[in-house]
Amino acid sequence: MRAVVFAYHSFGVIGLEALLRHGYEVAAVYSHEDDPKEETWFKSVKTFCRERGLKVLTPEDPNRPEEADRIRALKPDIIFSFYYRKMLKPAVLRIPPSGCLNLHGSLLPKYRGRAPINWVLVKGEKETGVTLHYMLEKPDAGDIVGQRAVAITFEDTALTLYRKMEKAAAELLDEVLPKIKAGTQARLPNRIEQGSYFRGRRPEDGKIDWKKSALEIYNLIRAVTHPYPGAFGILEGEKIMIWWAKPAPADHILAPGEIALEEPAVMVGTSAGELQLLEVEYRGRTLQGPDLLEVLKSYEGKSLQ
Repeated sequence: MRAVVFAYHSFGVIGLEALLRHGYEVAAVYSHEDDPKEETWFKSVKTFCRERGLKVLTPEDPNRPEEADRIRALKPDIIFSFYYRKMLKPAVLRIPPSGCLNLHGSLLPKYRGRAPINWVLVKGEKETGVTLHYMLEKPDAGDIVGQRAVAITFEDTALTLYRKMEKAAAELLDEVLPKIKAGTQARLPNRIEQGSYFRGRRPEDGKIDWKKSALEIYNLIRAVTHPYPGAFGILEGEKIMIWWAKPAPADHILAPGEIALEEPAVMVGTSAGELQLLEVEYRGRTLQGPDLLEVLKSYEGKSLQ
């Protein structure tokens, strides 16, 4: 079965590995140039393709008429998208006779849209997963081919959850790719009216609202900590990054954002419970343990905004 593949990130490499493992012919790979402003912690699709002699293209807009013509000339039976960051439009989606399939990082129809791994943590979910589904012009709305669930622990960050999702994605693809090739795969309705949709996240979405509970703030921190842009507050007019913290029951009443020292801990008030700061970045320094206590002791009684 001849495929054109749109791929990026480690999910992209996992998808390509699975296709090759199951005997698909990869006619061409569309990917992205890395963003120099983004922390690159994931595998490179371009490097993978070069090492295996696969043709890789990185156009700014894959939906331009000339790109659709190029894809049409490759005569793909099917198109796959693995973590590719641009939506494919009907001119491309209509090309392959066996349709277009996308690997999405949630259990559809829940968490359609962008950044599902981050959003499930922000929302405090206990389970997520991966879904392979047919692509329509409407995002994450086509029939479902297969899913694999992933448990979320209280300690998971976006990175540790992503690693679990990688394993689940490989398992799912090993299960469904032979069926797709044989034409025996299931097609289950994707009931989007029963699900949810979330937009992409921006760095400014990491601003902490100290009027939320300690648990809600913890969920935000673990959703966007390294290698993502991070959660932050404002201290004396300057940004302070909160890279790690943990919720704790309130021993005494602190106003939301109020800093208190409970040696050896640095605590911050919220609307419910307190947050113990464990790793922050302030004025160019990463602070933990005694250094954190020493720097923030002069701010005791003041409030983070």
